[in-house]
Amino acid sequence: MTIVALILLVALLIPIMGIVMDSPLGRALARRVEGPPAPESTPAAVAELSRKVELLESEVDDLNRSVQQLQDENQFVQRLLEEGRRPTLPPPPAS
Repeated sequence: MTIVALILLVALLIPIMGIVMDSPLGRALARRVEGPPAPESTPAAVAELSRKVELLESEVDDLNRSVQQLQDENQFVQRLLEEGRRPTLPPPPAS
């Protein structure tokens, strides 16, 4: 009698397990057991965004260098203009 009950229990558990595994609850449990996704499986959109950010950072660095160079040139021109205001030649003779 116990063998018949055991066979009947296994026969009933097979469709019940199939229903549970196919349900949203079963899928959620499977994802939880599976663990977090591997880091190398990043979506293409994230990889593209990362590439664009790196490109923008390099452009910002180039612009910072250009601005610094322009500031240095501006200071040099300012010094030349200030030195040019000083009289370096004697005043013209009075007639």
